[in-house]
Formats: sequence, structure tokens, C-alpha cells
Amino acid sequence: MTATLPSRPPAPAAPAARPRLYALDGLRFVAAVAVVLYHFTARWSEVWGADPGDVFPVLGAWATYGALGPELFFVISGFVILMTAWGKDVPHVIASRVARLYPAYWVAVVATSVLLLWIWPLGKEITVGEALVNLTMIQELVDVRHVDGVYWTLWTELRFYLLMVLMVAWGLTRRRVLWFAALWPLAAEVAATAGWTTVSTWLISGYAPLFAGGMLLYLLHRHGHSAPVWALLGMNVALSVHAVVPAQLHSLSANTVFTPSAAIVAGLVVACFLLVGAVALTPLRHLGWRWLVPVGALTYPLYLIHEFWGWWVIAHLSPYAHRWVTLAVACAVVLALAKGLHEVESRVGPPVRRAVEQRLRTPLPTPHPGPVARTPTWSALPQPPR
Repeated sequence: MTATLPSRPPAPAAPAARPRLYALDGLRFVAAVAVVLYHFTARWSEVWGADPGDVFPVLGAWATYGALGPELFFVISGFVILMTAWGKDVPHVIASRVARLYPAYWVAVVATSVLLLWIWPLGKEITVGEALVNLTMIQELVDVRHVDGVYWTLWTELRFYLLMVLMVAWGLTRRRVLWFAALWPLAAEVAATAGWTTVSTWLISGYAPLFAGGMLLYLLHRHGHSAPVWALLGMNVALSVHAVVPAQLHSLSANTVFTPSAAIVAGLVVACFLLVGAVALTPLRHLGWRWLVPVGALTYPLYLIHEFWGWWVIAHLSPYAHRWVTLAVACAVVLALAKGLHEVESRVGPPVRRAVEQRLRTPLPTPHPGPVARTPTWSALPQPPR
């Protein structure tokens, strides 16, 4: 009779990958379209030959609130970046963010700089030096103007990514994320109130609760409902309303002919959290519309390329075509440019990611030690005569 050896216990099954939140792709694209309509039909510019708000008195009045598209981006970013960073290490997170942000951005900066330097210098006066500094994405840090005003959000995202890298280096756990989402926005608010400019800058005062709220929504999506998480989410929603409403009222009053409603702005700030929460916590998370993936992929390129290229189309077409035709053509052109930009991004991004991650994982070469001087032994020393 052959003895039966005890079998090795089976390895634990790998956790099943969470299904893609297709509705989140659609939500990102809606936010980008809202920003495009705001810039084309409400935000002040000379491209229509009149104030855009006078050209589109009805559409412009509603498109004005598309200026809150970046706030929605920030909530989504808090959710998505925590989701993609969970269980990953620092090299992976840095490489994924560099590959996600920079390739499309470099092409957009070059394209817009060519437009403004040589094709349409009336659009905005910039210099080659400013364009070169913009390629770093840290132009605001060194007090250089943005080639395109929309780049301000990228500097904001970049600082959030830096904080997330520090969190990943520390180690992502539910408890640590909760403490971070509780203390970070409060510290940012204190820094802003106290006038500590440098601290306020690096803590992303004004936008910290939007990112933190997105992170908390991911915790609810990942771990289920929890009273402490909901309480912290409520605090971050309140802090977001407190920070965003006065800033947006001032900005919209200065940049449009419309008088924005504080109640609507506040409601839209809350809606940023509600929309992401609906996608992550309701049956919408099971939405299987795969066609939203390529649509959502156009979000970042569209945001990067639309403003000046769209204004260029409007400036040259509006004297000869109806306003609605001009608006439709401008939107079609920037969507086509965004599609081309995405093609470049999809080809360049993966090799950039692999190169950056490989470089970060390659240990630095240790300096080769030189020859070690030997201490002569007693027998090797000259001996005194006997």
C-alpha cells in the first residue's frame, strides 16, 4: 500500500479584476465638452468680432457653468489615480503618470506654439523661450506664462501626483488614505487662510478637497459603505463648496458678460461628487457600453488642443458663416485634432512608460573602488643595520 503524501494547499486565487467603469469614460468626455463650449460661447475673446456672450446669449449663459469642468476632472482624478496606484509601487506609478501626461502634452504645446508664433500671432503673443519652458509642465513654478491657459490644471494635477507618489512610497492602506483625506484638505485650508504661499501651493489649496473627495469615493467603491468615510466625504464636499464658489463667481464675472448664480455654482460643485458617486456606487457601475472607452480617450487630447485652435477657426470663419455653422465647424476641427493627438499618444505613451519604469528600476551603478594601498608589513620595511 502506497502512503499518500499530504498535498500542498492550493495557492490563494488572485482577486478578480474589478470591471471597468465605462460610465466614468463618458463622464470625463462630458466634462471636456463643457469646457470647450464655455471657451467658445461664453468666455471673453475677440474671435467672434463681439463678446461670445452676446453672440450666444442663451447657450452662453448655460455654457458659462462649463467652467466647472476642471473641478469634475479633479474629483475623477482623485478616484482614478488612487484606483490605479493601489497595490503598485513607486516606479510603476511614476512611469504611468509620465506616460499619461507628457506625450500628448508635448505635441499639444508644439502645435499650439507653432500656431501662435507663425500661423496666427494675433491669437496670443508668446516667445520661443516660453514655449520651451512650457514643455516641462512646471512653467508656473518658475513664473513663466502658460502657452495655453488651460495648462494650469496640469500643474495642479502634477502636484497631486507628487503627493500620491509620496503616499505610495509610505504604503497605501485604507486607514492611511482616510487620515490623508481628513488632514490634507484641512491643512491646505489653514495654509491658504494664514497666507503661507509656498505651503499653500504644494498642498494645492482650493482644490485639495476635490481630489480627497474622489479618493474617498474610491474607498466606498472598493470597500463598501462606511460611516467614517461618508462623514469625511461630507466634510470635503463642504470644503470644496467653500473654496470653489467664491473663486468661480469672481472668475466668471470677470471673464463673461453673464452674472453667475452662486446657488447654481454650489449645486454643480456638489454634483461633481454626486456624478462620480453615481458611476461608482450605483448600478451605473455595471454599464457595459464599451464604445465609451474610445470616446473617453479623446478627453485629455481635446482639453489640451481645443482652445486656440478652435478660436483660430472661429476668427477666420465667423465673418463669412452663420454662428451655428462656425461653432459646429470649430468643434469638428478640434475633435479631429484631438483624435490625431490621441493616435500619437497611444503610440508614444507605452514605450515612454516602459522606458521610464525600466530606468527607475535599474539600480544606480556603484563607483568602482580604486586600488587599496597596502600597509607595509614589518618584514617589508627597511631594517636598521645590525
